[in-house]
Amino acid sequence: MTHLSMRIDGMTCNHCVGAVRRALTDINGVTVDEVELGIAKVHYNASMTSASAITQAVEEEGYAVVSAA
Repeated sequence: MTHLSMRIDGMTCNHCVGAVRRALTDINGVTVDEVELGIAKVHYNASMTSASAITQAVEEEGYAVVSAA
């Protein structure tokens, strides 16, 4: 499993946290470790998904991933 920590702009409330958590949970191979205002930390199976696909899922919810490592 590969770790990915993202800093996310645009999250302002618990609804935002829930939206990001749902988007991440919906990706096969992703285990959500933590989602709070402005951050998300996950582990993912690199044979099932990628960091760019995870970032894209968050951005499709309307948030900006400003860093991911």
